[in-house]
Amino acid sequence: MSLASTISRFSGASGSSSLSSAGPSDAHDLSSDFDAPTFALPANGAGPASFLSQFTDVDSSNPSARIKLHHGTTTLAFRYQGGILVCVDSRATAGSYIASGTVKKVIEINPYLLGTMAGGAADCQYWETYLGIQCRLHELRNKERISVAAASKYLANLVYGYKGMGLSMGTMICGWDKTGPALFYVDSDGSRLKGDVFSVGSGSTFAYGVLDQGYKWDLTDEEAMELGRRAIYAAQHRDAYSGNTLNLYTVKEQGWVYHGNLDAADLHYGGPPAGHPASQGSKAGEGYGYEVRTQGLSSKDTQREGEQRPAGETPQPAAVPGSASQGPTTAGTGSGA
Repeated sequence: MSLASTISRFSGASGSSSLSSAGPSDAHDLSSDFDAPTFALPANGAGPASFLSQFTDVDSSNPSARIKLHHGTTTLAFRYQGGILVCVDSRATAGSYIASGTVKKVIEINPYLLGTMAGGAADCQYWETYLGIQCRLHELRNKERISVAAASKYLANLVYGYKGMGLSMGTMICGWDKTGPALFYVDSDGSRLKGDVFSVGSGSTFAYGVLDQGYKWDLTDEEAMELGRRAIYAAQHRDAYSGNTLNLYTVKEQGWVYHGNLDAADLHYGGPPAGHPASQGSKAGEGYGYEVRTQGLSSKDTQREGEQRPAGETPQPAAVPGSASQGPTTAGTGSGA
C-alpha cells in the first residue's frame, strides 16, 4: 500500500482532502475543555524575600508580623587535643508546644563529617543531607575525601543563594581531614566562621557559661565528655526550649564515634549511669543538679549556733567532717561547729 493511498483512506470517502490543506482554523482549542493550573505570584511583583517579610519575622524587621517563627535548641561542639566533641539535646518545639523529645540533631554527612541542627528542622535536615550527596560526588570526581573547609564553604554558598527567603539554619560542620580536626559554624545568612568552641540555639548562653569555665585545649577524652555533658545539661535545665535527652559524639582521625544517649532527668538526680559509653569521665551516683551538689551546705539545711528559726522548721544540724549526722534538733539549739 502506497503512502498516498494510506492518506486517502484517512482523509474521507472522496479522498479530496489532504493533510497539507488543514489550516490553523481547523485545529481544536483544548484550553476550552479544562482549566489549566496556574501559579499565583506575589502581588505587585514583590520578590520572595520582601513578600515573606510582610507576614513573618524571618528578618526581624517587621515586629507586627502575624507569623512568629520560634526556635529552640542547644547544640555545641569544640576542638581539643584528642579531636572534636559534639553534644546536642533532643527537643523540638513549635512555639511553647514540645513537638518531639527524640529528635536526632546530628546529621551524619559521611564517616568523617558531622553536621548539627539548630533553627528550622526541615531546613537543616534537607540541606545537610544534600551536602552529603555533594561530598560523595566530590570523592568520586577527585578520588579523595572533601576537606571540612570545602564542605562548610559549599554549604555556606548554597544557603547564601536563598538569603532572605525564610531559611532558618545555625549549623556546625565538624570533621577530620588532612589538616586534622576542623570545626566551622555556618548559618542561613551565609556566614561561615572557623573556631574552636561553638554553641548554637536558645540554650547556648547557658552552655557557653559552662564551656568558658571548663574548656582547655589539653582536655582528655573523659574530661571533654564530662564538659560536654555538663554544658548541655545546664541548657536543658534552664532553657524551656531545650531538654529531654542528649546525644554525644566524638570525631577522631578514624572517623566519628557515637557514644550514646543520656536522659536529662537522670543526669540531674543521679548523674550519668555507670558503664554507659557516654558516661566516661563521670563519677558514679553524682548528680548534676544544684540541690544534689549543695545538700547539707545550704542555709536551709544547716542550722548555725544561736540561729533562731520560725516555729515548725526542723533544720539539720551543721555536719562535722568525718562524723555521722546527729539528727534534727529543735529551733534555736544548734549544735553546729
